[in-house]
Amino acid sequence: MAKSSKYVAHQPDKEGFVCWSDDENAIWQTLIERQLPALQGKACDNYIEGLAHLDLPRERIPQLAEVDKVLLQSTGWQTAAVPALIDFSEFFRLLANRQFPVATFIRSREELDYLQEPDIFHEIFGHCPMLTHQAFADFTQLYGELGLNASKEDRVYLARLYWFTVEFGLLQKGSERGIYGGGILSSPGETDYAFNSDIPERQPFDLVSVLRTPYRIDIMQPIYYCLDSVDQLFDIAKLDIMGAVQEAKKLGLFPPKFEQKKAANG
Repeated sequence: MAKSSKYVAHQPDKEGFVCWSDDENAIWQTLIERQLPALQGKACDNYIEGLAHLDLPRERIPQLAEVDKVLLQSTGWQTAAVPALIDFSEFFRLLANRQFPVATFIRSREELDYLQEPDIFHEIFGHCPMLTHQAFADFTQLYGELGLNASKEDRVYLARLYWFTVEFGLLQKGSERGIYGGGILSSPGETDYAFNSDIPERQPFDLVSVLRTPYRIDIMQPIYYCLDSVDQLFDIAKLDIMGAVQEAKKLGLFPPKFEQKKAANG
């Protein structure tokens, strides 16, 4: 999170209002109108219910106060406007205080399909609907509390827990499958791949296995860990997560299921 970004976030005014340009609003409209059909029959019911509750506008980027009103009433969460990238300590601090960081910029047309840093579409459309669900909201707060007090080394392991739940989590119960991870829900390509493709592995969620699984942010995921339901996050939150981190450190990482990045110098 300490890397530089080519994007510059808008600074909200004293009332928290962000003045978006017509082009930025048009990009939001393009993103939401192509993603909504992509999610039909694939997003989990909890996400669809949260999305309906938020009632996001299609023709413009929502103001954070609009989103906050629903989140506060639902689970006591709210958003926090942040720059394009923040450090891990600030990220964990915000989550621990039930504040979800939202970078106040939107991707360019050249990066409609993929960008490495999360923008307002990813955060609001991808994540905020799930924050209306109590188990997801409570788990995310606990995650923030754990990360805030963890060592730098342990935070690397915790990042895998966030990645395979909040970002790229799937539900699988029998033949029924649903998506709840925001990294999938905000991407049409990843939505279809995660739900339909026979290429990735889909494994039942196991905490220590998740903590031992390497990932890359710039590829389609080779493995997803699946919960029976979002309510299972209540049970995960009761586990000794930091004890599992220590066990994962002793056992070591699984071999990566992807090619390693080549160094810039070849």
